[in-house]
Amino acid sequence: MRIDEILEERRPVFSFEFFPPKTDEGEQNLWSAAQVLKHEEPAFVSVTYGAGGSTRDRTLAIVKRIKQELGMEAMAHFTCVGATTDELRGVLDEMRDAGIENVLALRGDPPRGETEWTATPGGLSYSTELISLIASDYDFAIGAACFPEVHPAAADAESDIRFLKEKVSAGARFLITQLFFDNELYFDFVEKARSAGIDVPIIPGVMPITNFGQIKRFTEMCGASIPSHLECELEARQEDPDAVRDLGVAFATLQCSELLARGAPGIHFYVLNRAPVARSVLAALRAARPWARPLARV
Repeated sequence: MRIDEILEERRPVFSFEFFPPKTDEGEQNLWSAAQVLKHEEPAFVSVTYGAGGSTRDRTLAIVKRIKQELGMEAMAHFTCVGATTDELRGVLDEMRDAGIENVLALRGDPPRGETEWTATPGGLSYSTELISLIASDYDFAIGAACFPEVHPAAADAESDIRFLKEKVSAGARFLITQLFFDNELYFDFVEKARSAGIDVPIIPGVMPITNFGQIKRFTEMCGASIPSHLECELEARQEDPDAVRDLGVAFATLQCSELLARGAPGIHFYVLNRAPVARSVLAALRAARPWARPLARV
């Protein structure tokens, strides 16, 4: 089912993001997590690309298997990197023929070891071009990424919002945010987007913290920030993995509860191919049902 249609029919939506593993053990972890999380009845799951499009074939194989064997709606991340326009169309044809209905269209990151993004000769340069390509010839529900703390390559917040509006005008029907930990960043971002005429659903992306060093690396890579009070509590527990995990579950539960109570359309969990933490957060949310008393719809 198309995710834009799911968002029309179902609120809140809960979804999970996986990444293609590099080892047999990692692949087993992914499938174990996917089988467990299937019981949570997610609205959809997504599968990322590696840097430089390095896992394109594996991403597509995982999306097919999740959809066909586990019966979950699966969305493939899809980037411009390392492919000509004809090659991009070939992958889109393969997705369509496999019954995949949803694509998250991204420019993509440069290959590992490179800092500057360079378009492939005969390929595309921007996510807006990729969205236009998909929308013009294919009947996918197209999603796009957005950045509550501004895309690292954007000149400022205003230009970032203008570019996001171009993505929606090109055919994006829903947006998923980069991870963040301060909810006011999300709500301020949504307000600016709405003021600019962007009216599609904006799903917050949340990563429950399980490892202090890991979350520091992630946020440094993607340009997200950790609030000082949260970082202080994490630092105090960094020698105790269980305490870090417990804090991560508690903080994510509070964060998601506020997001849903104030009208967010759902939560997209970055689960890192593990099930327990996301399941704990989701169980608490379903028990408390904060969306039953929303203050606003965003």
